[in-house]
Amino acid sequence: MAASAGRNSSRGTTGKSTAGRRKEITAARRPEVRLPPLVPYEDAGLEADGDYDGLRFSSVDLADQSGRGARFMDCALDGCALDRTELVRARFLDSVLTGVRGVATELAEASLRDVEIVDARLGGVQMHGAVLERVLVRGGKIDYLNLRGAKLTDVVFEGCVLFEPDFADARLVRVEFRDCVLRRADFSNATMDSVDLRTAAELDIARGVERLAGAVISPVQLMELAPAFAAQIGVRVEP
Repeated sequence: MAASAGRNSSRGTTGKSTAGRRKEITAARRPEVRLPPLVPYEDAGLEADGDYDGLRFSSVDLADQSGRGARFMDCALDGCALDRTELVRARFLDSVLTGVRGVATELAEASLRDVEIVDARLGGVQMHGAVLERVLVRGGKIDYLNLRGAKLTDVVFEGCVLFEPDFADARLVRVEFRDCVLRRADFSNATMDSVDLRTAAELDIARGVERLAGAVISPVQLMELAPAFAAQIGVRVEP
């Protein structure tokens, strides 16, 4: 009997340890962008497959221009207009975008690595199939952000407002939503690993609540999402 109790105790300890491991979540690695002295950008416009290195774009109107496949390395974009700017498959490396604004910016299949996006005011940004690695989005407001099928690794959304962001079919690894507002978010068919939603200022999930496996939420958020969870598994809640 003593040996049996010991085995049961061992199994219980192992189960507790495993449960503890499941609760652990790995923090996102933030970008560490240190820009070198920059040269003012003075050209007339963007070029497809252009190579932009160590440049400062200060209040440049890039609306309706095409930089498809362009590479931006060690660049700063300050207060630039990006209305309908075509940056499909563009690459942003070790760069900072501050106060950029625009609607319908095309960044499909773009690659962002070690990038900071600060106080952006954007709407209808197309980033489906994009790859984001060590990216910080801080402040500002982005409406209808399309990240369908995108891959996000070590990405932090901090103090920003995301209205109807679309993460359907996206892969999120070490992604944090800190003090930011998510309204009508779509996580349909998304996959998550170490996604931290606990400190989101507002968490409103329109679709894909069943895809939160791999994410961590707070007890308060659990209560707020309870009706969506119940609806997902077909439970009726009546007084």
